[in-house]
Amino acid sequence: MAHDPTLYNKDLAPVAAERRTWGMYNYASLWVAMSVCIPTYMLASGLIAGGMSWWQAIATILLGNLIVLIPMLLNAHAGAKYGIPFPVFVRASFGVKGANIPAVLRALVACGWFGIQTWIGGQAIYSMLKIMWPAAAQFPGGIWICFFAFWALNIAVIWRGIETIKFLEGIGAPFMLGIGLLLLWWITRQAGGLGPVLSAPSKFHTTAEFIRFFIPSLTGMVGFWATVALNIPDFTRYAKSQRAQMVGQALGLPAAMTLYSFIGVAVTSASAVLFGQAIWDPVELLGKFNQPLVAFIALIALLVATLNTNVAANVVSPSNDFSNLNPRRISFRTGGMITGVIGVLLMPWKLLGDFSAYIFGWLVGYSGLLGPIAGVMIADYFLVRRSRLKVTDLYRRNGLYEYDNGVNLRAVMALVAGIVVALLGLIIPQLRLLYDYAWFVGFGVAGLAYVALMQSADAPAELPEFEVES
Repeated sequence: MAHDPTLYNKDLAPVAAERRTWGMYNYASLWVAMSVCIPTYMLASGLIAGGMSWWQAIATILLGNLIVLIPMLLNAHAGAKYGIPFPVFVRASFGVKGANIPAVLRALVACGWFGIQTWIGGQAIYSMLKIMWPAAAQFPGGIWICFFAFWALNIAVIWRGIETIKFLEGIGAPFMLGIGLLLLWWITRQAGGLGPVLSAPSKFHTTAEFIRFFIPSLTGMVGFWATVALNIPDFTRYAKSQRAQMVGQALGLPAAMTLYSFIGVAVTSASAVLFGQAIWDPVELLGKFNQPLVAFIALIALLVATLNTNVAANVVSPSNDFSNLNPRRISFRTGGMITGVIGVLLMPWKLLGDFSAYIFGWLVGYSGLLGPIAGVMIADYFLVRRSRLKVTDLYRRNGLYEYDNGVNLRAVMALVAGIVVALLGLIIPQLRLLYDYAWFVGFGVAGLAYVALMQSADAPAELPEFEVES
């Protein structure tokens, strides 16, 4: 049956078997490249600045990434099996039109991240210019020129498409890890070695004090990659096999995040030894060193890392999501342009106020929106449909996923229930724990509500296998 042009374009179409060329290394390097970035560094440095010891911070980050790897791999399955992107996959649970609700929520969070990463990249360029050319500090509007210059570089990569992203990840990952380790060696040597750097104890005097900080911090760690845990089918649709994407991700994500977070922990601790205070922003820290060569090499590495992460983690998904709103008029490229514009309008310079606003405000807050989406998607795919989808009906009206005029109201109700309960702690202080566990609470409430609501529906749990159309 012919595809509905309001639901289909070449960017949203299933990926044919001959185009599925991403192997285990591609997925491992994808996660290395996305993890080695300034926001990852800021996760670790923020925990140190908040009072954790180095090992507490590393353990919190490792645990958070092991947790988020579970929904990541679960949602990745449909992409690898059917070759479909996230906004098409989510049509199975929310309906062919209702899918726009979770897709737009995910896209808006990605736009915020795009703006944050671009602002950080612009700051890095400006800091490098001030070191290499001190007169640049006196130039009015210099930070804004650097910001929009880096924004234009991101847009250029978007315009070239998904294969350029694959190329950047493949060559950038080993380079960036090497530079990070070099920076770690250099700054700890200046501070007298790892001994003094990692000797600072935790600032929490009781277990209760630590738990109050640890719980929302863990939620923030999960929230950090809760974005990609939804749209991971955008990448796994290119996988050679399920094994390639599963093993590549399992090797790449926890290891890369933990290693680069350790670099952030050690370098932040070294800054406290060298300067008397823990400096959580690496761009600010590098600006304090009056050695142009060191600063130049480090800042180039930060720029490459930021560009890699931004285009992979924060552009691929919203580009597809915006395209899903009107496939006839919005292509992947156009969706990327929309992402770039909204990213600026969200004023990222305000989202990066301090470590508390970054971790407990931004990360925990939006995790309460994305956790319920993941709960509905995973419950639908594995519990209701048992991983069986009719791909042709995902691209046409009045098919299996039409529900009520294209919207599955049960999925919307479950989503709203998950979001309301997760964010209730912001309104009622006595229920603050619900917000501190926002992703977990939203995921569980929405998933359970969805299964309960769908039990009364005529939901196809026993569909036969369907071949993916090329």
